[in-house]
Parts: sequence; structure tokens; C-alpha cells
Amino acid sequence: MLSHTGEKPFSCSVCNKSTQSGDLQKQISRDFQARENELRPVERDIGFSSRDTVTRKRAKHGSCSVFGCTNEHKSLFLAPSAVSVKSQWVNFIISGNAATQLPKVLYVCAKHFTDDCFLNLGQYRAGLAERLKIKPGSVPTLRGSAANLGQTGTSSVCVQRPVSRDVGCQTDPQETRPLATQLSSVTPRPQCRSEGVQATVSCKDFGVGPSDADPLCLSSIPVKRPPKRPRLDLDEEQEDSRLEGSSLVDASKGPGPAPGPADSIAASLDSTLKSEDSSAPTHNGKKYIVYETCILELFNACPVCALACDVRTQRIGTFLSVKQCCPRCSFRRLWSSQPVVGSTPAGDLHLSAAMYLSGASFTQIEKVFKAMQLQLFRSETFHRHARAAVEPAVVHHWNVSQDGNLQRLRQQDRVVLGGDMRTDSPGQSARYGSYSMMDLHTNTVVDIQLVQSNEVGGSCHMEKEGLTRSLALLESRGVHLDCIVTDRHPQVQKFLRERNITQYYDVRHMAKGISKKLRAISKQKDCEKLRKWMKSIKNHVYWTAAGSASGPERIAKWTAILNHVRDVHTHEDPLYPECEHVVRKTTDRTKWLQAASPAFCKLEKLLTSRRTLRDVARLSPHRQAPSLGALHADVRRFAPKNAAFPFITRLCRLYLAAMHYNENAERPQAAPEGGVPLRPEAPMGGGSARPQKTRPTFGYVAGMMDLIFEEVLKNPTPYTAALLAVPVPPDLSAPREQPDEGGVVASFVSRVQQGGSLNPA
Repeated sequence: MLSHTGEKPFSCSVCNKSTQSGDLQKQISRDFQARENELRPVERDIGFSSRDTVTRKRAKHGSCSVFGCTNEHKSLFLAPSAVSVKSQWVNFIISGNAATQLPKVLYVCAKHFTDDCFLNLGQYRAGLAERLKIKPGSVPTLRGSAANLGQTGTSSVCVQRPVSRDVGCQTDPQETRPLATQLSSVTPRPQCRSEGVQATVSCKDFGVGPSDADPLCLSSIPVKRPPKRPRLDLDEEQEDSRLEGSSLVDASKGPGPAPGPADSIAASLDSTLKSEDSSAPTHNGKKYIVYETCILELFNACPVCALACDVRTQRIGTFLSVKQCCPRCSFRRLWSSQPVVGSTPAGDLHLSAAMYLSGASFTQIEKVFKAMQLQLFRSETFHRHARAAVEPAVVHHWNVSQDGNLQRLRQQDRVVLGGDMRTDSPGQSARYGSYSMMDLHTNTVVDIQLVQSNEVGGSCHMEKEGLTRSLALLESRGVHLDCIVTDRHPQVQKFLRERNITQYYDVRHMAKGISKKLRAISKQKDCEKLRKWMKSIKNHVYWTAAGSASGPERIAKWTAILNHVRDVHTHEDPLYPECEHVVRKTTDRTKWLQAASPAFCKLEKLLTSRRTLRDVARLSPHRQAPSLGALHADVRRFAPKNAAFPFITRLCRLYLAAMHYNENAERPQAAPEGGVPLRPEAPMGGGSARPQKTRPTFGYVAGMMDLIFEEVLKNPTPYTAALLAVPVPPDLSAPREQPDEGGVVASFVSRVQQGGSLNPA
């Protein structure tokens, strides 16, 4: 039955009263107008009115006004302010069940809208948004059993659509607009363009399949939102010390107890910062120098709503974390510039290992970083990384390679070794002495011993101690020594003579000593002609040692130089009757020496002295001069004399020099594309050309990098135990034992009494 106004009356299901629809519409309009005056717009969001912005902020305090909606969605939307759209919302809310008095504020939850009514449905389903956003002008159309409310926190709306579809991601092209995309096509993009970004954007497609309950209902796969990473609230210095000393074991103090949560930054970093791809080692990836401005360009705009974000950065050594927070859509992201191994940034540890293994100095690297304004950790951090991870790996790698060399030598019958000492401190009184033992047949370093001067009572005894330790190691491994090549150190000669070990003298030391004495004689009066013969006499030392089979033959060839400098090429000794070179007439007759000249007399006295002839008879016929010289050049690069290192650090650097030499000692001679061997040109047209070898390789560095990151960091106990097993002598400045005060006083009194008894009474 119609009323007198011609409008259909509505019956209230609560109070069982009827009312006219026209009066109801007027009452609702007045209520909404009053509510709109209370809610003043504060900011206009893109795609929303200011009224909708306030609604989203206050929607959490209301409930869904649709009749029969008991299990409402957590995303609520306030009725719009436009009269035409608002009336449609009201008709949907009170459809057939209108009350005499409606609430001042009407809400409709997200389960009553179709998927195409939302702006961020894809982002919401991916777990990147807490609440849904509705498009302007959307009208609720779903009610009752037709609205499939998901219990997992994601919106699943049943509408008649294709059986399967692809949910567009935020980086898809905008030529065609698919349904349920994360961003609207009308949403403006950020007004900044970054070229050459640090990483490639990876885009995931979220597949949507049919639901088991309804063949026409599409339910999205629930995706849990990743946990928020806590902010790094520590200062740089505090973070630096906490970060780098928590998960690594200090080898100098031994493996102590495990650090607590307060001592590790792992409590403030999420586990997602760690490297998840175990098949691809972290240290083998490529690294780049990226400017801070280029990094911040990637975080200036929100990837969801394209508005400006709050960006905060935190630095720990070379590690940089960027926290991005959008004040509009609550989008949050924590980005890290490098993965974290345990609680240590992988870049810091990798840089420390690269410095150490390449023989570089932290002081020099720090100067380079400061010149470029590159961020770097402190020197304490470098030494902590070295003690905890790098030095255990170096000791282990050297022990493994040394075991292989000694096993090979044990299987040989005739082993010829060469040994030499190098003092590792500037000045006359050396603090350290490193004794190197080399296999002269394979040109391989088999042992290095580091001796400190206070272990043997002075620097003059270090060479004998180093040789003694090396021979003891070889005997314990079953190596049978045939002969050894050393320098002419008196203590070494006596030690080897007592041990009945055949000893040869190093040709390099012999030639060096003869050259120094000749240079001093050539500076004297009437001896200037010797300058022309210095190079020839030095070469004659090497030729005599290499081309002779016995001691008497070496002496015969050695004394023949005295006839050669006088232009006499036949000799009285039957072991070497004449010179082997072709006799040629020379145009420069002034270079020959006269028998009675002062220069010839002093030269003869030097070359035929008793000690010189004795040493020439024992010159080594084996190769040694280029080998030990090249090894000492590598030692100078890894452990220079002008740098002060602790005992363990210097020993590890000596091991690195030996490993570098063993890997690159037998490099072939370099050749261009044509195949002709290269020879560098002599400077200023003088000197002699030497063969240019191929570039050195650094395979030992790659092997130790793998050892550090894949084994030492995971289980440092056996490696630090091997490092702690190395005997370390007390420092030179260590406190000495104090004498007994009573004994000193008693001895002083006794001396006074003895002196007093000598005086007459």
C-alpha cells in the first residue's frame, strides 16, 4: 500500500516502524552534511579526495554498516561525499531493511566490492600493504553469501571472470591495464630517472588459480608479509666495534665463550640480510664503486604511491643500510649494500683479506680511500679480521702445501737444497731473521723459519738457529739430504762440518763480495783500469762455478783470469791449458794490464788469497743465485724491512711470499701474437737484456678466499688451534725477571767489606 506522497514506505526490522523514503533520504543528507563539516580536508591524496583520506585514518574505529555483515573485512571505507554516489551506497546498505535512524557515519568493508574497485589489490595480496585502497566512484555490489571473505587476511572476491589470469606487477608496461594491478594507470610516475642502477629490478608474477569451493571464484595465494627489519640505532663507532668482534674468534686469545646477544649486531639486523644463495659464494661476486647520490635516487619515491619517502642511512665501515618509509601508504623497506656473514659485513671482511693476502699496507690503502672519500673501517678492525680469519687460513694453506712438498722430497734419493738468511729489520742489530730453504731442482720453497734475536742471545746467531730448525723438520719428515748450498757464514760452516753434511757456497754471495772489493780497489791511484774488468770478473765467478766438475778444476779456471787480463790465453795448469774463447785482435790496447803495474798486483793479491781459493773450490754448481734473489724480492714486497709487524703477522707474510714464489717461479717467457719471445729494451742503450716472463698469477689468493668464507668462518676452531700452536717468543720489551733485593744488598756489602779489609788499620 502506497502512502499519500506516492512513495513506498520502508519497514524497520529493529523497531518495526515505517517511514517514508523521501524523509529518510533528506535526514541522511543532513547527517552527512554535518559530518562533512566536522571532517575538514587536510591533504589531497592522488586518486582520492581529502574526505577519503580522513576516512582511512578513522575507519579502524568503526564497523561495517551493511545489514547482515558479521565477519567484516579489516579494510573499511566511509561513504563518499558526492550525493549521487552516496545515495547508491545508502541504498545498498539499507536495501529492504532501513532503520528509522541511521548512524552518523556509515562504513562498508572491502568484501562488498569487486576486485576492480581497489587500487592496491596486488600489493595487498603480496603482503606489502596493510589495508586496501578504493577507487573514487566505486559502489559496493556484493552482499550475503556471494561475498567470499578470506580468513587469511587477503581479500578473495568471487566474481565471474576467466578461469586464470596474471596479476600485473608494478614494473609492467602501462600500454594495457590488466585487472587488479598494484598501481592505477592514472597514478603519476616518479619525476626522477636513474640510469645505471646498482642492481636489476626483479619482477615476480603472482599466479591466481581457481578456488576449490566455486569454479568461478578466483582466490589469491596468501603471501605472508616479510617481517620488518629493525632500524640500526647504534652510533658508527659503537656499531663498528660491536659488529666486527662478535662472530669472529680472536686467535691471539684462543677460542673463548660464544658472544652474547648484547655483543652481536645480529640482534639488530634481520636474518634476511644474510646470503640465501649458498651455491653462489658471496666473495666471488662482482663489486662496484657506487656514489651515495646514485643510491638515494632509488629510494626517493615510493614504488607504490610515487610520493616522496623518508630515507635514512646508516654506515658501518664499508656497509651501508638504507631505510625507506612512506608516510602515506606505510610502505617500508630496508636495503643493505652487502650481505652479512654471521654478524660481520662481507665487504669489510673481504677487503681486509684482500689487503692482507696481496701484501698491501693498511696505511697506504687508507690514504687512497681518504683521497677518494671512500668509506673505510678502522685499523683495529683490519687487525681483528686478520687475527680471527685471515692468519688462520694462511697458516693452514701453508701447512697443506708444505706437506705436499715434503712428501715429494721424501720419495727422492738425491735432494739438493739451498738455504739463506734474511734479516727482517733495518739497522745493524736485527730483530727478526727469516731462514728460507729451497729445493734447487724444482725451484720450490719448502720451509721458512722465523727467528727472533732474543731467542738465541743475539742477531749473529739467528742464521745458525734457522738452519738447525729447518734441518730438524726435514729429518722428522724422512727427507734424505745429499748436499746443501749456503753462504759462507762461519757458524754455519762449523755446524755442517760437525754434522757431516756436504756444503757448497752460494755463487751470488761470492760474486757480490768480490765486486765490492774490486770497486774499492778501482778507486785507488793507478788502478782505474780495473773498472773495465769488473763486469768480466763477476761473470767469471758464475762461469767457473757452473762449468767445473771438481774443486781443483774450479781453482784452475779461476786463476786463469790473471793471464787473460794481460792478453795471455795459454796457461800452465793442465786442468785448464788455454782459454775456450776465440782469440781476436783488439783495437783498444789500453785495457790490458801490465804484470808489474799496481792494479795487477792488487788484483792478483785479491783473487789468489788463501780464503778466496778455498771458497772458489767449494762454489756451488747448482742453480741458486736467481732463485733466492727472486724469493727475497717477493719477501720485500710482502714483509718490507721498514714496517714493524708482530711475530705471527711477519711469519704469515713470509708464508704468503713463499706461496707467491712457488706459483710463479717457473713462468714461461712472454711472447706476442707472432710467437717471438719478448725481451725488454735496456735503458739508455746500456745493460743486458733479460727475458720478459708472462704475468704472475694469484691462484693461492683465490684458494684462501674460499677457505676463509666457506670453512674458517663456519668452523674456526681447528684453524685457530693450528695458529695458536705456533710458538711465539716473548717480545723484546717484555718485562724481565727482577733479581732478589736481599741478594743484591748482600753482594754489595761483601764487596765493601773486602775493600775495607785491604785498607790498613
